[in-house]
Amino acid sequence: MEIRALRAGDDLAAQLDLSERAFGVKNASERESWRGFMDIAISTGAALGVFDDGRAVGGAVYYDMRQWWCGRAVPMAGVSGVKIAPEDRGRGIGRRMMTMLLDDIAAHGYPLAVLYPATMPLYRSLGWELAGGRYLAEVPSRSLWSLLPPDTAIADKAVADASAGRPGRPELRRAGPADAQAVIDVIGRVHEALRDSGPVTWGADMTAIHLGEPDRYHYLCDDGFASYSWQDGSDKLFVRSVQGATAETVRGLWSVIASHGTMAESVRAWTDPSGPLWWLTAERDPDVRSRSMWMLRVVDAAAAIAARGFPAAVSMRATLIIDDQSRPANSGRWLLTVTDGKGELTPAGTSAGHGLMLGARGLAALYAGTPVATLRQAGLAGGAAGPAADAALDAAFAATPYILDAF
Repeated sequence: MEIRALRAGDDLAAQLDLSERAFGVKNASERESWRGFMDIAISTGAALGVFDDGRAVGGAVYYDMRQWWCGRAVPMAGVSGVKIAPEDRGRGIGRRMMTMLLDDIAAHGYPLAVLYPATMPLYRSLGWELAGGRYLAEVPSRSLWSLLPPDTAIADKAVADASAGRPGRPELRRAGPADAQAVIDVIGRVHEALRDSGPVTWGADMTAIHLGEPDRYHYLCDDGFASYSWQDGSDKLFVRSVQGATAETVRGLWSVIASHGTMAESVRAWTDPSGPLWWLTAERDPDVRSRSMWMLRVVDAAAAIAARGFPAAVSMRATLIIDDQSRPANSGRWLLTVTDGKGELTPAGTSAGHGLMLGARGLAALYAGTPVATLRQAGLAGGAAGPAADAALDAAFAATPYILDAF
């Protein structure tokens, strides 16, 4: 059995066959995008293949991404396409491949790794844990025709701003592959301004592929971005993304979506579960149709804490006692310090006192904002840190993580 990085000369048709046997047959557009993604992953050494006597029996890739935590971008490996040939499952190939993939992600300096699991026991055994969701909302088109107006005082302020020559509705333009870096920059500014936790931004090459996919339509302005398509064989509009930093931009982007109301029966949208959509409709028509959970792995604990954002008003210190069997460098007694919106994890001696005991799964869940009481109840945290220390950790890591993208 050989597990190695895929090379430019390897048979991609064999990898595509494995992917389609695992996840379903792709249409022509999806195959073209898949090949583009694979070319990028292979060129950066981020695609693994498993071979048994030369026969492709498995594979996985990871993408260079940034995940936003409390408004700060953390380098993240987006793990995707994990598959084993159906006739070779149950031989332990997946564990060996994922162990090597995790080592490779660490060697490339990523503090975090994220994936969408088809099954969780393997990933949990290697330190991944549930961290957030991808939420699909559906709303009848009629509910978007007339968005709920702002409160009177806010509306009066908007009128005053307009009369003073300040911008109101944003000037939108169509976006394509050449706008990849502009899209990345705008989305980053939105997540930073809103102090978002969970969303991801792709690298420029991958973003360009997304922007060039046929039958997807993209609009960009100085502080917002929207992307949508028509759902195959239906009269449903499928919103991939509506992201804006200001109320005017959010309303302007949703107005573009609403303008399809005479053609679309309903709109389905990937959305923040606590985003503005729920407060823009007059009735409670929007509904969550599905939630796809994703898993987080803290690959380098100290680097992940240093890169993450924290609430500016929180100032705290706590001792964490971490036992990470797959990444031993994370193990040990650590002093966590949070102040001025930044965190630091430094080695602590035994004099640091009692601390919160965590395995790799508990550390991932804590990083994603899971309350310490929940971690204790689920058997993912222990130790006599005390109620005050638990509350301080909850305040520091507070988040409602979500992702709009699939990978």
